[in-house]
Amino acid sequence: MLLVRKDAQLAIARLLCSVAAALCLLTVDSLGHHGQILVLFETPSGFALFHYNGVRLFRPKALENIWADFTHDYKAKNVIFPVGFEPFKDKTGAINYDTGVSYQLERFIKKWLLPKQKLAVGERKYQEIIETELGISCLFGETVMELMWGLKNLMKTSVPNENLETEEDYLPMSQGMKIILEKYGFDVQPEMVNRRIIDLADTLYEYEFCVNKHAASFKHAGNLLKEISDITSDGWDPLKLVTAVQVMCHPEDAHEPEFFSKVELEKLKSEAPKFDGKFLKNSCSLIYKEIVWAHGVKDDVLSQLRTLLPFKTSEMKDVMDLSKETRICPLLLSL
Repeated sequence: MLLVRKDAQLAIARLLCSVAAALCLLTVDSLGHHGQILVLFETPSGFALFHYNGVRLFRPKALENIWADFTHDYKAKNVIFPVGFEPFKDKTGAINYDTGVSYQLERFIKKWLLPKQKLAVGERKYQEIIETELGISCLFGETVMELMWGLKNLMKTSVPNENLETEEDYLPMSQGMKIILEKYGFDVQPEMVNRRIIDLADTLYEYEFCVNKHAASFKHAGNLLKEISDITSDGWDPLKLVTAVQVMCHPEDAHEPEFFSKVELEKLKSEAPKFDGKFLKNSCSLIYKEIVWAHGVKDDVLSQLRTLLPFKTSEMKDVMDLSKETRICPLLLSL
């Protein structure tokens, strides 16, 4: 659903699709096997193997996005597929620099690994040992570690044969989760992470996904407001922007008109005829309702997080308070 006319929609969609397709084809070609990789995941008592779409590791902003696929079981089951689990009586001898890769682990990996298929591993030394001893090309890095975080987060279901004694065994820090919490000014440390923090951070991520999928439309709408009516929307958050468009398209349904002064509101209404044919009114209404709902959820989540996590600085707390009052994007205020 977009705010702009269909010709602009198609142009934007075609450009984005062509770029994404080109990047995807390059990654798939380099990974082989249609991008499918095998993931070697270490547990307290052994190793598990999973199938995974390796292209996800190389997508734009992968570090910020991978973790969100593993916050709940219903998400993970669509992206990660278990292959097998191999328990070890003494896991210390399974793989190390002194003895290399044990026969048991080698047999387990080779049983499921396809010829020339990539293997993702959770430690740099595992990459070095496996590539040297077995000649298997391995993947390791920040995005792979986010994948490993996800498997640890859902270890009770991803590896049901593994017994975990405490929650701390499977709730480490995710870089992607840390990025989104810090974006809103929170100072989160590994020891603070618990199930509630993960769930709240995931809701913030879903809010941003809800908003970002309309980013091109928001930008185009802001440009139209400036070009046609000389209304500057720089620094407005999505809720304020869609409210302005809603006032023009459906003034009787506009929510929270206090975003604008009486003068601004009158200008929006008086300029509305100039935008006939520029916006798809039904789409505007649907997006407006979606963003209003999403902002309500986001505000509730931020209120809860304020009771659980400290702010990085007192200045950032002031920025967040100001953004709540003015509906100006906190990231713009903090620049």
